[in-house]
Amino acid sequence: MSLSDGGGYGGGEPGGPDTGGQTRTRLPDGDGDTYGAARRPRTGSSSRNLITIVGVVVLLIAAIAFANRGGGEQGASDGAAKDADAGSTAPTGTKPVTGKTGGIATGYAKTEQGAQSAAANYAVALVSADILKPTERHAIVQKVFAPAKVGEMQSKLDQAYSAGFLGKLGLDANGNAAKGLTYISRTVPVGTKVAAFEGDTARLEVWCTGLFGTAGASSTTPVTSDWFTMHLELRWADGDWKVQSYVQKDGPAPVNGDNKTSGADQIAKAVNQYGGFTYAR
Repeated sequence: MSLSDGGGYGGGEPGGPDTGGQTRTRLPDGDGDTYGAARRPRTGSSSRNLITIVGVVVLLIAAIAFANRGGGEQGASDGAAKDADAGSTAPTGTKPVTGKTGGIATGYAKTEQGAQSAAANYAVALVSADILKPTERHAIVQKVFAPAKVGEMQSKLDQAYSAGFLGKLGLDANGNAAKGLTYISRTVPVGTKVAAFEGDTARLEVWCTGLFGTAGASSTTPVTSDWFTMHLELRWADGDWKVQSYVQKDGPAPVNGDNKTSGADQIAKAVNQYGGFTYAR
């Protein structure tokens, strides 16, 4: 999800003040299982589902925008940004970090490559299902944000992801879905770009795709995909790169493929059984 949706999370999961329009979503057609494999002519039911998902996306966008009010302005790449060259998209093959703290990679090098690796991994954490859960959210904020921003961001995110907001997503006050349902928000970085790099600060963009929604036979917000770009300002603090501010914007989004849609149980099992990665430039 994108919490452009972020809270992220494509939803979410997990956005910012300048969000723009939401990427298009496509839902499986037909009655029965929300994730029914057969594609049929669109019906009123599928239209209602689309409206419901768009509503969830709008809620998540608003939450991230609220959380980032008053934060640093994440502008477009300026004169300091690097032009693309033949090696811009090639992986470096260099080990990204020296360790992990609470499941989040830490120990990045004070280089452009280290900043890009940090931005990619922080994007995953900031647009995850855990960001909606108070205890997990506080732990993420402590690990990801610059020390001077921890208190401010924790307060803003707690307000953004209030019990009332979570209720609109079908979650309880602790960010958990109802029995038999699984809330999903998983982000996959596709690439990173340095917008500016100087001394102890760096501005980066992380192009992402992701999944967000609720899996389960009775879900009214089926899991769908999203494309978005995270704009992060990082600061070197306590010997590592930390987030100073972030914004989530829509796209770039490719044309949707005509993939066969999986059942709700398959989606839930896949998210629980397939582990994530540490990302590196």
